[in-house]
Amino acid sequence: MDSLRGMKIRGGSRIVNNMLTKLGATPVGMPVPAVTEALSKGVIDGTTIPWEVTPALKVTQLVKNHTTFAGKYGLYTQTFVFAMNKASYDKLPADLKKVIDANSGMETAAMFGRAMDEGDKVGYGIAVKAGNKIVTLEPAEVLRWKRTAATVETDWVNEMKGKGIDGAKLAAEARALVEKYSK
Repeated sequence: MDSLRGMKIRGGSRIVNNMLTKLGATPVGMPVPAVTEALSKGVIDGTTIPWEVTPALKVTQLVKNHTTFAGKYGLYTQTFVFAMNKASYDKLPADLKKVIDANSGMETAAMFGRAMDEGDKVGYGIAVKAGNKIVTLEPAEVLRWKRTAATVETDWVNEMKGKGIDGAKLAAEARALVEKYSK
């Protein structure tokens, strides 16, 4: 964690950028397609991205060092949502609603998660084959990172509370869903 001090690291969201700040890095917000050019020009020193994205962005060719975390999970989970306005959905004919309903929901999200996990294996394998150095943080160091970053959730829960939303309940529900569908 100490080696992050002052490093310009691209974060995938405002929440991840908050975490990077707590870990000592200087967060840089940018969309993932901009990572390749930013790394090659020295605009950023590193990035937080899943292994599955590294081949498309040519990250393995641009950096020679990668850090990953021991244990079942990484430092954080980034979520992606495909959403549709309820009024627009309600205007659809029944047959199209059926197609959407049959291809959405928790089971579909879990399927996407498993596909991303498989993509991570491919990206990791490419880095290994390239001879890049992959540092896997030991469990004690992972715990130190997680403890340092733990207030990120508290920050978010407090932000939600200010909006009249029970963020603690949502976070607990999300953890339960991760456990249920990550088998």
